[in-house]
Amino acid sequence: MRARSRLIVAVSLALPTLASAKMEDVSCDDSARMTNMLTEVLGAERQGMGLRDPDTMLEVWVTRKSGDWMIVQNYANGTSCIVAMGEHWEAAETGPA
Repeated sequence: MRARSRLIVAVSLALPTLASAKMEDVSCDDSARMTNMLTEVLGAERQGMGLRDPDTMLEVWVTRKSGDWMIVQNYANGTSCIVAMGEHWEAAETGPA
């Protein structure tokens, strides 16, 4: 639980703006700053991405050391938002399709 608390504090301090949204945990920033914060500050790596609609891309970021994970929603206007986060990420093994 301490790892998640550290993650929340790091995200809160690294992002200058908290978006007004229905979810309290949504944090938004410029996409380049968000990527830098995730990689350089938190040590996270992007594990996957997928197109949600023509203007929105979703990414899953994982911090391998702690297993913390974040889902980041990227918009065509250059803004990215962390829309979900959690602990104990477990990667699925890929097998034959």
